[in-house]
Amino acid sequence: MTPESIHCRRCGENAHALNKAPFRNDLGDRVLAEICPSCWKDWLQHQTLLINHYGLDPREPKAREFLYEQIEQVLLQGGEGKEIDTSKQGTIDWAPPGS
Repeated sequence: MTPESIHCRRCGENAHALNKAPFRNDLGDRVLAEICPSCWKDWLQHQTLLINHYGLDPREPKAREFLYEQIEQVLLQGGEGKEIDTSKQGTIDWAPPGS
């Protein structure tokens, strides 16, 4: 089965859709319908930086909420993600939003 074609919200290109939604929720369905594999790959690299920089555990609800907010801002709204200051790597304490 070939993936359907989409118009990627992030890069503006017409491309094949992802093979499946990355999450089993509305956000995953929106990413599937609106984001191309190339932009998703770029996001995964940025997400890895966020996880490592802030010491996030994606199994924790507050960390997932933070990452989902970043997906919304970066991929679906075309904004810029959190800046990662790699000079401070290892010295950042993760304080989940609202804690």
